[in-house]
Amino acid sequence: MNSIHALRRHMRRIPNFVLLRAFEAAARLESFTLAAEELHLTQSAISHQVKELEQYFGRPLFHRRNRRVETTSEGRRLFESLGRVFDVIEAACSEVALAPHAQVLAVHCAPSFAVKWLGPRLPEFMQAHPDITIRLSSGAEPIDLTRMHEVDVAISYGIVNERPGIVTQALGAERIIALCAPSLVREGVPVAEQIGNLTLIDSQLSRVTWSDWFALNGLTLPVRARPSFDRAALAISAAVDGMGVALETIRLAERELARGELIELGAGVFKPLARETHFLSYRVNERNTDKVKCFCDWLWARTDPASESGAEPRARPDKQPSP
Repeated sequence: MNSIHALRRHMRRIPNFVLLRAFEAAARLESFTLAAEELHLTQSAISHQVKELEQYFGRPLFHRRNRRVETTSEGRRLFESLGRVFDVIEAACSEVALAPHAQVLAVHCAPSFAVKWLGPRLPEFMQAHPDITIRLSSGAEPIDLTRMHEVDVAISYGIVNERPGIVTQALGAERIIALCAPSLVREGVPVAEQIGNLTLIDSQLSRVTWSDWFALNGLTLPVRARPSFDRAALAISAAVDGMGVALETIRLAERELARGELIELGAGVFKPLARETHFLSYRVNERNTDKVKCFCDWLWARTDPASESGAEPRARPDKQPSP
């Protein structure tokens, strides 16, 4: 009996799904009649189901008009939340209904890498692998693939949480330079003098700091307040807008550099930094599954400097943490 009582205590306290479905359709279409047509029910059935849901909550969810209905403030909040839930349910059902040979690859990625590098290249991957559907999520903190079984592949920034059974590999060393809008550079003034007077932009989560860069170049770091952002993408955007100089990897700023929105301040004068900052992780027992192997091989080829220079590609440095 104790186990039965425990199960009952943990049952979800939600009304009948049929009632929620009727409400969502009526709120979206603003009509009991149109909701009935969509759900292949009678208008009376929709009306009764909505009334039963209102009795469950103890408050009205609709204002009834002559030919249409409008949600109350409580109904609007419920509809907005249900809309997101129904979207997730619809996506999950669509994945199950995919063709037998189709696959869904769940990728979790550092936000700036997702926006600035991976996102623009995903159409290329999808065109090359039409049977693999990408489901992309992002977050700043590294995730544990031994627990997050709904994620197939993770691309993290900074420090990786190594776990037994997880393969982790760096996506190559990245060239980190001082980036600014061309309008900030003054002709005829030594760049070493300019960098001391320009506003320096901090990336709060960056493993490379302005202290590192100034020390490498034998310069004194100015002692003054600096604007800061918690995402590399935001720091790069601020630099494009002329706020100051960002210290970021060219991997994330390649579009801005190509369009001339940003330039390397002191190219050929200042020494760049190089760091391995992004890491690919996946489970050992899934390394040879088609979707994981295709994506990892594709990603590795795109982040290999040899792929651009025409040199011999490097060997993949798979690293499996020891138990």
